[in-house]
Amino acid sequence: MKNLSICLISFISLFFFSIVIFFFSIFFIMNDYSVFIEWEVISFNSMNIVMTLLFDWMSLIFMSFVLLISSLVIFYSKEYMEMDYKIIRFIMLVLMFVISMMLLIISPNLISILLGWDGLGLISYCLVIYFQNIKSYNAGMLTVLSNRIGDVALLLAIAWMLNYGSWNYVFYLEFMKNNTEMMMIGVLIMLAAMTKSAQIPFSSWLPAAMAAPTPVSALVHSSTLVTAGIYLLIRFNILLSSTWMSNLLLLLASLTMFMSGMGANFEFDLKKIIALSTLSQLGLMMSILSMNYYKLAFFHLLTHALFKALLFMCAGAIIHNMNNNQDIRLMGSLMLMMPLTSSCFNVANLALCGMPFLAGFYSKDLILEMVSLSYINFFSFFLYFFSTGLTVCYSFRLVYYTMTNNSHFSSLNMLNDESWVMLKSMLGLLIMSIFGGSMLNWLMFSTPIVIILPIYLKLLTLMVCIFGAFFGYMISNISFMFFNKSMNNYNVSKFLGSMWFMPYISTYGIINYSLIIGKFTLKSFDQGWLEYFGGQKIYLNLINKSKFNQFIQNNNLKIYMLIFVLWMMILFMLIYF
Repeated sequence: MKNLSICLISFISLFFFSIVIFFFSIFFIMNDYSVFIEWEVISFNSMNIVMTLLFDWMSLIFMSFVLLISSLVIFYSKEYMEMDYKIIRFIMLVLMFVISMMLLIISPNLISILLGWDGLGLISYCLVIYFQNIKSYNAGMLTVLSNRIGDVALLLAIAWMLNYGSWNYVFYLEFMKNNTEMMMIGVLIMLAAMTKSAQIPFSSWLPAAMAAPTPVSALVHSSTLVTAGIYLLIRFNILLSSTWMSNLLLLLASLTMFMSGMGANFEFDLKKIIALSTLSQLGLMMSILSMNYYKLAFFHLLTHALFKALLFMCAGAIIHNMNNNQDIRLMGSLMLMMPLTSSCFNVANLALCGMPFLAGFYSKDLILEMVSLSYINFFSFFLYFFSTGLTVCYSFRLVYYTMTNNSHFSSLNMLNDESWVMLKSMLGLLIMSIFGGSMLNWLMFSTPIVIILPIYLKLLTLMVCIFGAFFGYMISNISFMFFNKSMNNYNVSKFLGSMWFMPYISTYGIINYSLIIGKFTLKSFDQGWLEYFGGQKIYLNLINKSKFNQFIQNNNLKIYMLIFVLWMMILFMLIYF
């Protein structure tokens, strides 16, 4: 009972703060208003430690969305994690996670950003290893080691900022843009954002992080951990004005989008498919950000948070009912047994595909039309639209396997829609997934954006989605009903389905060999040559000298006579020669 009351108090508090902050964000948007707070924590002689906070429409609206999703996730966990004896610890970890994200969102200072950034990394590790088995530990280690690269990049950026005399980057962005030497900060921030948002070549940790409980996945993959990198780059968007940096980011982000879309079409784990769809959407945000449309990237960040959290919650409800089974090949006919959950799942899926007038449509369609309008090379243009088709393809493949196909689960099962606590939290996000896109569109873009394109470019997005849906459904049907064509080309399927062998390279390659090299270095240098010529050598020399000294001081007359004779011989030779 005590556990449930903590869940309820946390839910009500976060939900209330979300609503209040959302109304504040509307006020800030309407009046083009920003608040910059400096709080002097300590002043000692000439040294000041100042905590700075930046409240503008962007930080406030993002905070309200994070609080809304986290409140519904905690309410959802009340039923999902009810068998867990340590549910209070789980809720505390989630709350610490949200606080770390809040700190990162409102910080215009690189030091306080690092506090939030490292807080996210550390608590995400605790949440990934929550179930405490070998798979979870391996996934947690991969997650934390991948993210350490970004943390180091952020630390180097902090060191580089010492050239300015302050870590408040908002004061120096314009100056950095025109200063070629200070482009180094842009490169480091880009590297940090790429590790946190899992862009190529740091993509392998994101599907591995699915070892965490499903409510955590819903929070992490919608609005907190993986979006932190995108948000940081949105704040530093001026630094992406450098051509080579934006081109490199565009290439890597487009390839991430393509790679994850391909991988999801070969995956059979329900949570991993949704994780790969998150990776695909992160690539979309990152690529449009590299083209300097930071408002569009932020718009898609918010709409994506709504339907992705809903998608994970629905997946969690399905897995919960199927005795923690995640294989989509065992699912089927869920629309008959779990109609409400299936409806929410399908709405979230259609929003992800960009179905007209759902949340994802407003941001995705706008992004693709802006891509059509921009000066962009054909390779990137192809990757944008082909990856969009792949998104619809794996979404309809998922619908085929889970909803319309015959059930391959046990004959005697308890599939039902009676988990009312989970359903209530899902229905809250369902409303936002339907109306959130249009609401944000009216809020963020005060003047209507009119994009005039030829009819074939205007309809290209719609046609790509229709073809993607058709191919996704039909290929799954043919593959499942007759013979599995993908197994005929096993090597190609293995390559595309395992994210271009990136997990193997990350785990067996980089991490494994790094640890082997570290062990060799430790044994050879720290415990080898450095010991022999360093501390151990001095120690042995001192022991030998002290032994000799003790030997001399034993008052033996023969030794004194021998030394006296030797000294006399040396003296005689020096005088004679």
